[in-house]
This record gives sequence, C-alpha cells and structure tokens, in this order.
Amino acid sequence: MEKLTTDKITVSYEGDKTIENISIKLNRGEIVSILGVSGVGKTTLFNVISGLIRPDSGRVFLDGRDITNTTGNTSYMLQKDLLLPYKSIIDNVSLPLVIRGEKKSKAREHALKYFEEFGLKGTENKYPNQLSGGMRQRAALLRTYLFSDQVALLDEPFSALDSITKSSMHQWFLNVMEQIKLSSLLITHDIDEAILLSDRIYIMSGKPGKITDEIIIDEEKPRSKDFIVSDKFMAYKKRIIDELES
Repeated sequence: MEKLTTDKITVSYEGDKTIENISIKLNRGEIVSILGVSGVGKTTLFNVISGLIRPDSGRVFLDGRDITNTTGNTSYMLQKDLLLPYKSIIDNVSLPLVIRGEKKSKAREHALKYFEEFGLKGTENKYPNQLSGGMRQRAALLRTYLFSDQVALLDEPFSALDSITKSSMHQWFLNVMEQIKLSSLLITHDIDEAILLSDRIYIMSGKPGKITDEIIIDEEKPRSKDFIVSDKFMAYKKRIIDELES
C-alpha cells in the first residue's frame, strides 16, 4: 500500500532546473533509497517532500492527501545528529514531543519506552559528548521517529561514521526497522549501503537530476552479513555501477 508518492516534481534555481519530472513511491513499511552522486538533487527532492521548498511543478501525497509545501508531515534526519549538547539524551530524544505541547515529564515517559528497543538503555541521563558516534545516531533516529512515525527522510545518516561503526549500525538499523516498520526514504551515494538496507532503489542521475532506474532488492530482511559478499549482491552492484556510468 502506497504511503507517500511524488508526482512529476520539478525544481529550478536561478532559472536552471535542478531536478525534473521526479515521480517516486514509498510503500508502507518500506526502506527505499535515492542513490546518486553528490549534486544530483537528492537533498532538493527531500526538501520538497518535507515541505521546506515549493516545487515549480508537481505534487507530494501522503496517504493520498496532498501535502505539497506543508511542513510537519514527515520527519527529517540529516547527516549530523544535531543533538543539543546542553541537554541530556532523554531530553534530546523527547524534544519533538515537548514542541508538540506535551509536558516534559510525559514526553520523557513516552520516549523512555523506546530506549531499550533502540539500544539506548542506560544513556538516558548522559550528554551527547559522552556517547560514541554510533550511539548518537541511534538517539537521533529515535528522535526522528518520535517527531513522526509516518515517514522518515534520512539524508545520509551514516556517512559521518567510520567503516567499522557504519557496518555495525547497518545491522542495527535493519533490525530496529524490522521492529518499528517505519516507512523511510534514504539518501545515499554509497552503493553497498543502498543494496544492503533497501527494499527498492531509485537511481538518480543527470543534470537536471532525474530518476533513471528503479531496482527491486529481492532479498529477505533482516539481511545477514554474508549477503554483502554474495554473488547476488555483486550482481546488483554491477547493474547500479553500469547505470551510473551510462
């Protein structure tokens, strides 16, 4: 069942088209990657979906409702965790609930229910500078989820992590997403990451940026570490590289 769709989104900047005629869909509970080189317009597309900018043409729909150029319908997680250094982890995570008008005590109580599920138990009263990069990203993802459990827009959420931490976070991410079933769009330029995490991948290329291919990753989730060295994985990777090079 379709959760979010974009219909022929086009955006221009100073007279030049940045992205053109982009139509994608996100089904309920899916993880879908937007894969492309830097500067192709992936973040511009996210800014349209989140309502931060108005497209020149095209519409965005959430559960069939037109949400074009309206904010607050999706959550948005950037590359940096953006945790407030002077607030404890519990207060950072529960911040979206407080902003929506919940009392701080109720917001904390609600957020605490998810700490064990997100692997954050024991960090409630710590501060961001006391956590590793991976743990901060877990907190940032939980905050994102509490802002909106409808659709999450994840803009290269693992790009700032070292390769070993990133690998561990990928496995954790697959496991937790299997539990919470959060419909998610993921921006990445990491081919391996896209194949490992996604149900489907949209290839975005060209100037202006366009969707040039859609690839279904037909592999059960959660995926094992062995998948990334399998022949099937390598076949997906070759297809993507060929598409990007063409």
